[in-house]
Parts: sequence; C-alpha cells; structure tokens
Amino acid sequence: MIDRAGLAEFLRRRRESLQPEDVGLPRGQRRRTAGLRREEVAALCHISADYYSRLERERGPHPSEQMIASIAQGLHLSLDERDHLFRLAGHHPPTRGATSEHISPGLLRILDRLTDTPAEIVTELGETLRQTPLGVALTGDLTRYTGPARSIGYRWFTDPAVRTLYHPDDHALHSRVFASGLRSLVTLRGPGSRAAHLQQLLLDRSEEFRAVWDEHEIGIRYNHVKRFLHPELGELELTCQALLDPDQSHSLLVYTAIPGSESYEKLQLLSVIGSQQLISHALPNV
Repeated sequence: MIDRAGLAEFLRRRRESLQPEDVGLPRGQRRRTAGLRREEVAALCHISADYYSRLERERGPHPSEQMIASIAQGLHLSLDERDHLFRLAGHHPPTRGATSEHISPGLLRILDRLTDTPAEIVTELGETLRQTPLGVALTGDLTRYTGPARSIGYRWFTDPAVRTLYHPDDHALHSRVFASGLRSLVTLRGPGSRAAHLQQLLLDRSEEFRAVWDEHEIGIRYNHVKRFLHPELGELELTCQALLDPDQSHSLLVYTAIPGSESYEKLQLLSVIGSQQLISHALPNV
C-alpha cells in the first residue's frame, strides 16, 4: 500500500538536498528555492511538472514501478534510497546487481560534469543508459533502442548501419571483442541469464556471429583507441577510458583526443554541431 505522506515528505527532502550543480544544471540567478525546483526535478525524471508536484502534495494516481524508477534516477538516489522510495510507493524494490539499471549517484555526478566530452554509461551487455550531449553528437542517441537491440553487440551483428560509425579496418576487431566479451559473461552469469539469452539470439540470427563464436576467443580487447566515422567531420581517433562501478556492473566510458591533434580539433567542432542540433530540435516547426 502506498504511503502518500511518507512518499511526499521523502521526495521533498531529497529535492531540497540537491543543488543544480549536483545534477549538471546551471544555477542561474535569483534562485530562491532551497535545492532544486519541482520543474527541474520533473525534467530530470522525464515526467510532467504537474504530475511530480501532485506527488509532493500527497495527491495524484498511484505511481507505477517504471515511474518510481525514473524518479529515483532523476533524484540521484543511492540503492538504499531507491529501495526505500519503492516501498513508500507500495512496490517491491527491483533486484540489485548485474541486471539492475539504476545508475549510482557517484557515476551520475561524474557524467553530469563531462559537459565537453563524449561519454556514456553502459551495462555489461553494452546497453547505453545515459550519454552526454557530445556523446549523442558523436554516435546518435543510443538510449532510444528497445529489446535486444539495446545491446551494441546485438546491433553490431544484426544491423549493418551500425558499422558505418566505425572505421572499416576495425570491424573484424569489433566482432571479436563483442563475441569474446559475451562468452565471458555467459560463463560468469550462467544459463538462463540475459547474456545467455543474447548469445542464443545471435547464434540464431547472425552467420558472422556463429563463425566468430566458434573461435572460442576470450579476453580480446581494444587498444584503448577507437576510430569513429562522423558523417560531417570524418574520422576521429579517440582514446576510451572506462570507470567501472562494481556494485552495478556499469561502466562509464569517456572518449578523449590528444590535445593538438586533428581529432582534438574535430571534437571542438563537434561540440558546436551538437549545440546547433539541440537548438534546432528545440525550435518549433515553421
């Protein structure tokens, strides 16, 4: 059963404890609200300001599990806080560990500060959970996919368009890395896991995957440099650094270029292109 008073109080307290800079928002001038405004939290949670306001006022419909998960992520809650929020809303908390998609507050705080760098947070199956604006400008919105296609490894072997983002000379290595990584996960997580399900889907649907899988390779990795092909800027050589959250099996991937290099200059241009795209999407059609 939902505890409306407890839910409203907890939401208010968490909102008031957050500052704009904690969640990657500009502070601006004439800020009188203690912490974040309700409309700011609503935007972070991808819900309407009216819906969120009614929750804080102990009103409105019973929020779904999906809605509570979105609010927990938007408020940058820890796992314990997330579970508490679910119970207040009358739901059982989701499972923790490898299958959880709740991003830790620490990882989110780092991502929020990477305003001038392509970066993304991914699951162990290569499902993109969050991207920086420059990350979207580099590869497109990778969070839009649903079902098995959320995994970059699945898309790699089933959607030829995905490969246009990467240098052709590296395609064979990408295939080996994805197959090798999935084999390790299947062994780690076991039969019945999401990794095992993805393996079976790819065996059924991709001849190339079957051939690479049959090589039984383990531990194939990139050399930390990835070559991207941008439709407007051409080739970018970017170094990929990964920060692992062991509790959630999520990784923060950050892409940088050597200062002074051609790719570094292209990243500067990419930030301009990305800003223009955001502005054009925000403008009404005329």
